[in-house]
Amino acid sequence: MPFAFYDRLSPRRKRIYDASDRIEAVPVPGVEDLRPLVELIAQALAAEHPGATEIACQRLLDELVRRLGVPPVRIKVYKTRPQVAGGELHGLYEPSGDGALPKISVWMRTAQRRQVVKFRTFLRTVLHELCHHLDYELYRLPETFHTEGFYKRESHLLRQLAGEPPTKAV
Repeated sequence: MPFAFYDRLSPRRKRIYDASDRIEAVPVPGVEDLRPLVELIAQALAAEHPGATEIACQRLLDELVRRLGVPPVRIKVYKTRPQVAGGELHGLYEPSGDGALPKISVWMRTAQRRQVVKFRTFLRTVLHELCHHLDYELYRLPETFHTEGFYKRESHLLRQLAGEPPTKAV
């Protein structure tokens, strides 16, 4: 089911939205081999080290785009999330415009309490921004929308790389 703004889209943009919504998974060849890179991200984040976190994230992204056959993307890890109207910015994808590589920006700490973001939340943010890159480069969509399919792709990547979330004891 499309989100509320769908009715305000032009017919062309509805076709793009619908195409995005139909894609629900991003199968990654040999994904099991990437789990040590995910662990490096967890360790660097736990150590509260932005540089090491950025290096670990870049290694993971390099492997993901290589295995998916898309052009590279660069990541920058910043310390504290900026506040924006209605909340705080978790991540940002900036497509290339002048021949430079597309860029992903993510933040390690919350804006209000300046606490290190939980690992799964941080990884989900990195993968969310990667999904924007994949919309353009893998699926050749002229625009990237936050469709239900988009969020399913994000979750599919997270489950492949980090496994299912732990369940709470009842």
